[in-house]
Amino acid sequence: MTPADHFMVVEPQCPFIVRYRLRTNLEQRMAMTSSITQTPIARKISTNAVIRTVLANGKISRADIAKLTGLSKQTISDVVRDLEDDGWLKPVGQTDGRPGRNAIIYEINARAGLAVSIDLGGTKIAAAICDLLGNVVAETKVPTDPRGGPHLVNQFSDLIAQLALAAGTTADKLRLVVLGSPGVLDPATGHINVAPNIPGIDAMDLRQVFSDRMGIPVVVENDVNLAAQGERWRGHGVEVGNFAFVALGTGVGMGIIANGALLRGARGAAGEIAYLPLGGDAFDPGGFTLGTFESAVGSVAMLRRYAGFGGRNASTVADLFAAFNAGKTSAIAAIEETARLVAVAIAAIGATLDPELVITGGSIGARPELVNAIRRFLPRCTPYPPRIEISRFGNRAALMGGMGIAVERMHDDLFGVKLREA
Repeated sequence: MTPADHFMVVEPQCPFIVRYRLRTNLEQRMAMTSSITQTPIARKISTNAVIRTVLANGKISRADIAKLTGLSKQTISDVVRDLEDDGWLKPVGQTDGRPGRNAIIYEINARAGLAVSIDLGGTKIAAAICDLLGNVVAETKVPTDPRGGPHLVNQFSDLIAQLALAAGTTADKLRLVVLGSPGVLDPATGHINVAPNIPGIDAMDLRQVFSDRMGIPVVVENDVNLAAQGERWRGHGVEVGNFAFVALGTGVGMGIIANGALLRGARGAAGEIAYLPLGGDAFDPGGFTLGTFESAVGSVAMLRRYAGFGGRNASTVADLFAAFNAGKTSAIAAIEETARLVAVAIAAIGATLDPELVITGGSIGARPELVNAIRRFLPRCTPYPPRIEISRFGNRAALMGGMGIAVERMHDDLFGVKLREA
């Protein structure tokens, strides 16, 4: 498809996201032609109905689209032809076993739209390219550049070029990047205000710099919010209107889905449970650096607690859990105490938000040894304990959330199809 022109759309719900679209042949026709029976607005509605039906049913014939949408066969033929000409639909076979002539079967051309999801961590960067249906086309993981700041933009750019090559495409063919980052994201500007584990990232307009570098739209989101959205897209939260994703690892954070929507708060700090006044002196000024709760249950704190109980030879959390599974009393005591603190935090979350479900993830939160202990302690400190589940995606939850957002935005941008409310 050769684009006729470009135009800019400002996302009304998130004013810091600027989206650029390519006008398709179909849109050109709709802009130039109208008739009494099929106005441009009516054609947009028809196109929306066709795309929704194909997305919901997969492989489908024009006759079946007409039955499901109630649109005339002529309208279906016109819309399908336009979508096929523009490369959004493709024929994949014919019906058989039915009376009459065989009908052509169509499906979404998933490769017609590709986007990137990036999960930026303090030590690792995970990235993936996905198609219009959310299928992973290419995926990789690399160490984070410790210099941070603008060096990360260079690393992102190189990483995307490598992924595009692996996917059999080029970076200029990509439509969107969704970047998950630690830190507090200002909902008005998209600027990352607090990110202690990533040097220099709060001193730059990461979204704008990255978007300018790539020449495509970039959406920046808090990484734990992305993890929550990943579970909402294809994980434990698919049919759950109120749940929280609690990430426990080197850092601590929470993403909140309330009444089916992401809860950000007035300053974008909803879910920053690292600063809960639990597990230490809430008035210690040093608690503003990492947070009182993170200082009590993060990976560094767990290793310190293990050593305090007399544990030895544990330089990583994996070593600590290995000692737990070997029956070492010091490791058992350290994990039990950590689980008690997390249970109290979840009880506080429950008293405030009353979630149906709490999903745990991260290098610590995905460990069943810890989660089983949390499940034991929770009913002892709250009369309304939520259900606890370990993330379906392990350490890929934020990556999945980025892909989910990318797919929804591509569908909305390209077809005017909103899969769900943001």
